[in-house]
Amino acid sequence: EKAVNLKKDLAEMQEWMTQAEEEYLEKDFEYKSPEELENAVEEMKRAKEDVLQKEVRVKILKDNIKMLAAKVPSSGQDLATELNVVLENYQLLCNRIRGKCHTLEEVWSCWIELLQYLDLETAWLNNLEERVQMTENLPDKLDAVNDALESLESVLRHPADNRTQIRELGQTLIDGGILDDIISEKLEAFNARYEELSHLAVSRQIALEQQLQTMRETDHMLQVLQENLAELDRQLTSYLTDRVDAFQMPQEAQ
Repeated sequence: EKAVNLKKDLAEMQEWMTQAEEEYLEKDFEYKSPEELENAVEEMKRAKEDVLQKEVRVKILKDNIKMLAAKVPSSGQDLATELNVVLENYQLLCNRIRGKCHTLEEVWSCWIELLQYLDLETAWLNNLEERVQMTENLPDKLDAVNDALESLESVLRHPADNRTQIRELGQTLIDGGILDDIISEKLEAFNARYEELSHLAVSRQIALEQQLQTMRETDHMLQVLQENLAELDRQLTSYLTDRVDAFQMPQEAQ
């Protein structure tokens, strides 16, 4: 009777493993939204816990069959053969579910990381847009133009590492068919805004550099002119003090 019960337990265990494999490993999952992906991750975590909890039952079966084999070798030998099959199947099921759970957790982590990088770069784009707007309607003063140019250039020196991560993470998920529509839409919007703002910023940078150069040249010309006028003023003052006749002066003084 004990052998019959153990044989029944082995059959039930094998049936449960078959159902678990069908439910958790053979279903075709489509992750078209973050909610679907997150639910799949939670489901696989529960599946892993469920399968690992059966380890106690498997151990009890193993111990009982060993005890029976010691008492009734003929009955125990057949059960031991069936037990080995069940143990192999159980270990395989555990490994496959662990693997799938790990994969889904990695995919979810990849999605979260992508969102974090997008948030960082979006904040940078917002800052860049603000700096570009600050270059409009500047007062016609050299210091104001120079400060605006330096401020814009400091933002433009932003490294490209984050954008590289966004591209690689997004492509990895899209290649796996995971959230591909959502990610493609996000990347398209981000890249379009990045291209538009970066081109605008570079154009403003070039315009400010040219404006600054022109203002410096103008300032230099005015400075030279002021120096020449000051020198001429000194000469004229000297001529007047010495009561020099106008026709005796150099042509430029006349």
